[in-house]
Amino acid sequence: MTLQTQQVLRALLEDPAGQRSGLETCELAGLPAGTIYPILARLEQVGWVDSSWEDPAVLETAGRPRRRLYRFTQDGAVQAREALARARGARKEPGRGR
Repeated sequence: MTLQTQQVLRALLEDPAGQRSGLETCELAGLPAGTIYPILARLEQVGWVDSSWEDPAVLETAGRPRRRLYRFTQDGAVQAREALARARGARKEPGRGR
């Protein structure tokens, strides 16, 4: 798992039941959009994340383009936490490239 993917997972885990836009995820993860969106697409393909378009009624009051919102699936947050724990454990093992 790449460090960038770990950063995206950590950003989404700040509110595991909530929805985040891609831009908000960029800001929380500290990564550019060109990095975030392919990661979000991969997470969606493996079933960890779902996405949906923002309600058009929100746009009328917000005065901005419609956003795609991302959130964990029912098991996605659990899988993300487990994957991050494995990644932390792999970094701590001696003889793994350090």
